[in-house]
Amino acid sequence: MSLIKLTVGGVPEHFNLPIHLANESGAFEEAGIELDWKNFGDGTGAMTQALRNGDCDICILLTEGIIADILKGNTSKIISGYVKSPLTWGIHTYDKEVAPKKEKIFEEKIAISRKGSGSHLMPIVDALLKGQSIEDDQFVITKDINGALQSLDKKETSIFYWEKYTTKPYVSKGQLRRIGEFISPWPCFMIAAREEVIAKYPEQLDKFLRVIHNSCEQFMKNPDAPKLVSERYGLKLKDAEYWFHSTEWTTDSWVSDKTLTSVVFALKEAGIIDSNNSVEELVWKRTK
Repeated sequence: MSLIKLTVGGVPEHFNLPIHLANESGAFEEAGIELDWKNFGDGTGAMTQALRNGDCDICILLTEGIIADILKGNTSKIISGYVKSPLTWGIHTYDKEVAPKKEKIFEEKIAISRKGSGSHLMPIVDALLKGQSIEDDQFVITKDINGALQSLDKKETSIFYWEKYTTKPYVSKGQLRRIGEFISPWPCFMIAAREEVIAKYPEQLDKFLRVIHNSCEQFMKNPDAPKLVSERYGLKLKDAEYWFHSTEWTTDSWVSDKTLTSVVFALKEAGIIDSNNSVEELVWKRTK
């Protein structure tokens, strides 16, 4: 059986472990798919660009990031949800200094991986929900978490939003100080594919998604899952347990219109997109 090669992008974080486990088990190959995985340490903004450039066929990205980019012209569609629970963002500052007061964080320089990434969009949404705003020139692009650490250390920036458990080892080492948290008001990750790939491989995409959904279901039932996360991603076992028990993956392709509508509303209110676009254009509508 000849395999269909699909290039898939995602962050090098614990959320994507079910996909890696499925690949290591041979489940994708059994479904006729050769999975070519690409890590994107600089997050969703880099992945939306990879979809635009054709460097990836499919990406697992932050919900708000892919929705905003599709509405800005990215010719991709959401083909499934991935993680249905919200993301807990840690709000961080540099160590060895007095942390900015929480009510003043929206006045500070903010490190982001790139425009359109969660580290850029979430501070804007956080400020919006607190009745405040952030100017565009407050954001400083640092490419990835290592760049952000350097920027904070040099005092070029003062604030950095990143997933709480990914940054936990840096907080434990004293390289970051967490001064708050922000929980995204919607499911955190979606799976998106380029329209060209959808048109060419609809049956293979359904098989691809079935493999992922089955792996996610097995992962959530696996009592050793926190231990696997701890060992592979350098988290303390207790942190891995807390993360695992606060995270739920999707086991089908359904995407809520209410979720999409709420994200579009927030993006418009925050000035990230221009108008209240229809959510119809965001999701792959299967023809059979």
